[in-house]
Amino acid sequence: MRVQISSRHSDLPDGVMDRTRYQLQKLTRYDPDLRAAKVIFDSNKRNKSVEAILHIDGREPKVATGEGDTFQGALDQLVDRLGRMLRRGRDQKRDHQGPKLSETVSGMEE
Repeated sequence: MRVQISSRHSDLPDGVMDRTRYQLQKLTRYDPDLRAAKVIFDSNKRNKSVEAILHIDGREPKVATGEGDTFQGALDQLVDRLGRMLRRGRDQKRDHQGPKLSETVSGMEE
């Protein structure tokens, strides 16, 4: 997966950039069709925020934000939200499929 990181109003330490790449790479276990991520770090006077846009093949992009006192906290919140979105999408896709063949056959015998 390709990860593009940009920063507004601040400079990012290399550790934050490496951690961002690592955390986003782990999200591919929820959806192997993840192809690219764009992450924007923003710093205000008291608040740090992170926004991410995940591009998934054949579907609408997923967008999430995270806020905190530090970039680490904002990144953790963002990754939690993205993971929840991807897990929910995976579960909805799995639950949407029809019943198994064994369930339909046993239902006909009754």
